[in-house]
Amino acid sequence: MLYKLQRKTLVPVQIIGYLITLFIGVSILIATLQFFVDVRSLLSEQTDVFSKKSVIVSKQVSLFKTFNKDGVYFDAEEIEELRSQPFVEEVSTFTNAGFEVSAFTDKSGNVPMFYTDLFFESVPDAYLDVTTDDWKWEPDSDFIPIIIPENYLNLYNFGFAESQGLPVLSKNTITKIQFNIQIAGNGKRKVFKSNIVGFSDKINSILVPMDFLTWANANYSDTEKRKVSRLLVDFKDPSDKAILQFFNAHNYNINKQDLEFTKVIFFFKTGLLFVLLVAVIIIVLSVAFILMSKNLILQKNATTILNLYYIGYSPKQIGKFYQMLTAGVTFVAIVLALICCTLVRGYYLDKFSNMFEATNNPNYIVPIGVFILLVLVGLYYVLLARSIKKLVVPKS
Repeated sequence: MLYKLQRKTLVPVQIIGYLITLFIGVSILIATLQFFVDVRSLLSEQTDVFSKKSVIVSKQVSLFKTFNKDGVYFDAEEIEELRSQPFVEEVSTFTNAGFEVSAFTDKSGNVPMFYTDLFFESVPDAYLDVTTDDWKWEPDSDFIPIIIPENYLNLYNFGFAESQGLPVLSKNTITKIQFNIQIAGNGKRKVFKSNIVGFSDKINSILVPMDFLTWANANYSDTEKRKVSRLLVDFKDPSDKAILQFFNAHNYNINKQDLEFTKVIFFFKTGLLFVLLVAVIIIVLSVAFILMSKNLILQKNATTILNLYYIGYSPKQIGKFYQMLTAGVTFVAIVLALICCTLVRGYYLDKFSNMFEATNNPNYIVPIGVFILLVLVGLYYVLLARSIKKLVVPKS
């Protein structure tokens, strides 16, 4: 009899409206969060999109600087000025070799003999886009690991090898070729063993470990302090218009393509945050709507509720129907949202499989849905019980 009486106080349109709006809000929220996890994982593994982006900065070479080479170097004041800019997160420098470097193979080797002059540079390991256990050097080691730009291998395979009738080389093949490195300077020379341990698609230079270059410069360079010709710069906000304005005003070169790429990342994340905000607003409005509806129902049927209280029903018994109904509708809306999100995720992962290698990304759809359900049900139980208690207890 209690439930039959309380059912008559409901407005079905309000219940259906709450179910639909909550379903839409939760679906958007969960789908967006799961999409962000999947895309971040895929792109960070395949294209390094979400890694910390940095750009290489150098000075423009003019006719005057052709005759005065000092004009292409950054002095301490210029580096500090760049570091102090509000749009700059961090500034690091390229360390270059102050000695002669040459590479050659042994006569008894299984690869054709060659000899070439090289140059070495180093950057902090945090800027490397190559991960390998071989990237280390000890003072007593006679082996030097080297990282070269990936486009160097492409130039050899599709340019030099084609014109000279030489075989093309895969990455795996070239990393197995060992050769000799001779460094000379300051009246001394030494020969090391070496091979290529990785390929960088971000830094266009021949890189060696910082520990080796620091040691070699101290022992084989006749210059106490090396000059800096290139910088690595991280930006706080790559879309800041002041970046290009500053660089143009100081005649600094920057890879604008990399900068545009970081802008795309920035706008992508901003777009996802905006969608999340919209989803949260929809959920908040749906919760506010159902609570307001329940309060209106309680106020409209205050006499009936008071009579139930007077004939012996406790506020807990009276509120149980409204609590169970709200929890049930919430449960149905979230279950429908979980099904919808699972279908959507399956659809875009199937599309991604044509562009990326398969990865086992964690599925947070159900945990997020359960968390939202528990929070909302707990909220409704507390607020509805408090509303009914306020309605009947002061007038008893």
